[in-house]
Amino acid sequence: QVQLVESGGGLVQAGGSLSLSCAASGSIFSINAMGWYRQAPGKQRELVAAITAGGSSNYADSVKGRFTISRDNAKNTVYLQMNSLKPEDTAVYYCNAGVVVVTTLLVYNYWGQGTQVTVSS
Repeated sequence: QVQLVESGGGLVQAGGSLSLSCAASGSIFSINAMGWYRQAPGKQRELVAAITAGGSSNYADSVKGRFTISRDNAKNTVYLQMNSLKPEDTAVYYCNAGVVVVTTLLVYNYWGQGTQVTVSS
């Protein structure tokens, strides 16, 4: 089994910053892409940012220039630095990872439990 544990959400004023982290643990052989998604009330879950094992990243247009995704492969951890936050960034943020598990060497998709980010105006 593999677990993704997120931390770092909270309440911040518009213009402020927050940093999220997500650590993967368990029967991990390797991890392919990792990413952050978010879901606001009444809306579909959307991709915020993703990063490959090699460090290539992509971002949703709405967060480009404000958010930065990074990862530490040795720690099986992905980070999301969020700057210049806006009220419309308010959502539950979910970590996602494509994990090659030790037992089968197959890739499975895992999700974290979600962490709330609230940006007040």
